Amino acid sequence: MSLFSLLAALLLDHFRPLSRNPPLDLFTRYANYLERHFNAGEKSHGMIAWTLAVFLPTVVIAAVYGVLYHFGSLFAWVFAVAVLYVTASLRQISDNAESIAAVLRTQELDQARGRLAQWQGRPADEYDAGQIARVGLEQVLASSHRQLFGTVIWFVVLGPAGAVLYRLSQLLSQKWGGLDEKESGDFGKFAASVFHVLDWVPLRLTAVSFAIVGDFEDAVYCWRTQAQTWADQGLGIVLASGAGALGVKLGDPVPSGGAMAFRPELGLGEEADADYLESAMSLVWRAIVLWLVLLLLLTIARWAGA
Repeated sequence: MSLFSLLAALLLDHFRPLSRNPPLDLFTRYANYLERHFNAGEKSHGMIAWTLAVFLPTVVIAAVYGVLYHFGSLFAWVFAVAVLYVTASLRQISDNAESIAAVLRTQELDQARGRLAQWQGRPADEYDAGQIARVGLEQVLASSHRQLFGTVIWFVVLGPAGAVLYRLSQLLSQKWGGLDEKESGDFGKFAASVFHVLDWVPLRLTAVSFAIVGDFEDAVYCWRTQAQTWADQGLGIVLASGAGALGVKLGDPVPSGGAMAFRPELGLGEEADADYLESAMSLVWRAIVLWLVLLLLLTIARWAGA
């Protein structure tokens, strides 16, 4: 069922992309509500808030899926596709990458900075063309893992409940795990630690996928020698492998608030430009095809065994 659910969700996302995502928008408001009422600076408070924000919806989704499966596998399949359609997204990544590449080619740097800033949620008004391309490439690789591959892995393992567990955990880790400890204490540490555990295997599977469908030798070399230098070492695995697979340089310092923010170099080969943004999306698509083939082989093996 995982293969056909993923195919259906990808087709829906391609032909009927969500310009807005009401379920995730609702979850964001719910998370803000929990943060306001539970954030007293203690890790135990963060644990309770995480349970209400992530564990409870996951249990509800699992229960609904189980009930629907009892009435018929078709109902369960439609529900699974709907959950994956909401939690996993590729079209948004592709559209952002293509729009940034297009304005970079026409040297409309102000537009490119604005689109990149909106996508990554951080200012980019001091970036030059090369920095826009580098950070845009990093965003493609990171988003493809968090919004697609990581979600799909947990979907394959636990069904719709797994996709919800991973995606909501990722959003809370990003939202609560990055809170200022001076203001929020240890409230966000539980969300960050849970996601670290959930993401350990998916990070490495995504990196392996990039290596297989790209330059394998350079991807593995960059993974082994550069990933640990990135501030977020887990994400560094995906970025280093992706950069090596593409044969492009990522990382390096970028301007931030009038100063240069240090970032280590990732990857090998050429400097990033608009063409590499499209190459990165091609890499992601090849990785998706690889996963679909593997799921097809597993499905055939299961049918043969039955």
